[in-house]
Parts: sequence; C-alpha cells; structure tokens
Amino acid sequence: MNNMTNLYDTSKCTACRGCMIACKDWNQLPAVIEPFKGNYSTHEDTDGDTFTYIRFIEGEDPVDGFYWNFLKYQCMHCLEPACMEVCPRGAYSKTEWGATYHDPEKCIGCQYCTYACPFHIPKYRKREDKISKCNLCYERVEEGLTPACARTCPPGALKFGNRDELLVEAEQRVKYLRANGFPRATIYGRTELGGLNKLYVLTDTPDRFGLPVNPTVSGTISFWQNWVQPYFGWLIPLALAGSAASFVTTRLLANKNGGHGKGGHE
Repeated sequence: MNNMTNLYDTSKCTACRGCMIACKDWNQLPAVIEPFKGNYSTHEDTDGDTFTYIRFIEGEDPVDGFYWNFLKYQCMHCLEPACMEVCPRGAYSKTEWGATYHDPEKCIGCQYCTYACPFHIPKYRKREDKISKCNLCYERVEEGLTPACARTCPPGALKFGNRDELLVEAEQRVKYLRANGFPRATIYGRTELGGLNKLYVLTDTPDRFGLPVNPTVSGTISFWQNWVQPYFGWLIPLALAGSAASFVTTRLLANKNGGHGKGGHE
C-alpha cells in the first residue's frame, strides 16, 4: 500500500487554528491554557494533551526586513522513526500506509522516545505516566476518512493523500511560488531523515519556520539500538552478579586480614 500523508502549504495557511480544535475534538483532549508570552502563539510546543499547534514565527532579516510566518507543527511520522528504534517495549509501530502509531497499552512512560526524536514530538502525560502524540488519525484513515485536521482546514492549506502524488503537487506549487515572489520556496520532508511522512510547502528556508535545516538522530541512539537494547535482558543480571561477587570477595578479604590482625605474628 502506498504511503498516505498530509501536505501542508504555508502559503495558504491563515493560522485560524481550526486544525488544533479539530484535533482536540476528535481525540477528546482537554484544553491547555498557557500564560500569555507577548506573541500570538497559544502554545510553545506540543504536550501530552496537544498533538498539533500553530507556530507564529517573527523575525527580522537585514536584507528582507521583517517577516512573519505560520507553521502547523506535529509528529512528522518519519519513514525511519527513531522513536520506534529506541522504545524498549515496542510501543511504536508503522501502519502499512505510513503512520507512526503509538500504543499506550505497551508504553511504560520511560521517555526514551522523547529524547530520541529529532523534532522532540512525543510528550509525557503525567496523569497516565505514559507518552502521547499524533497518530495521524489512523482510526479515521482505516475507515476511509481523512485526518481531522485536514478535513477541517478552511483555506485548504492541508491536504491528505498519496505521498508520491502530493510530492508532485508540492513541486508544482513550489515552482509557482518561486516565480511569484518567493524565490526560496522549498519542499520539506521529501529527503530529511530519509523522508518524512509529513510534507511541507515552505515559502522560505526551513529555519525561517523553526524547522531544523538538516535534522539528525543522535549517535547515542545507534549505541542504544545496537548495543544496549539487544543485550538489556542480561546486562542487569550480569551487573547484579558482578556486585554480588564483589561483595563476597570483599568480605573474604576483610575476614582474612582481620584474622591476621587478631592473632598477630611473632
């Protein structure tokens, strides 16, 4: 089955936050009220009860002057997800159409996935002692529906469909934007980290939208996956056995030395 995903076009987004409300409604997530911080953003990041949010990025460039960009931010559903690699309980899996699914029944709340994710998406939900994140409305897609955010978007900035077909559409859109006042327009998600199952049409470079230009997975992830995780089952017993051996050896030496001291030598 072909990968299915969302294409988000920043040039069409009006930052109405309809996608945020639709996500909250479908997933039955409570509102999270954050204090006002002097900008238009209602959230600074995703959290255990907020799977997606709209970023408002303000900046000033010495050449281009002031700029103000919008960006819908959520799980990127990487084609090679680091979260799935490090999870010790196998709580992550890929659906046959590309969503990175998190199973809360298997989750133990260790948060390894949070630190492994290059985009820092999985978040800890304290009341349940588990991780939560966007699952790309897999239950809707399985029933032939589109994700709630894409279904709701009033200006059509979000579109759900076949990834390959959306890439072709994105290329055409970028070509149009470059010819009409956005010379640095680009596609994000086509090749990053081996490909993301979340595509963006950006009107400027990724850093202008708060996205990493070249996202990478930490080298410690490979160490965990290749060395710690495969042998985790016997590393703990081995460490305990070593501690026990050290304790016994220390006691034997102490008794031996103590005996010599008590009897003395001529």
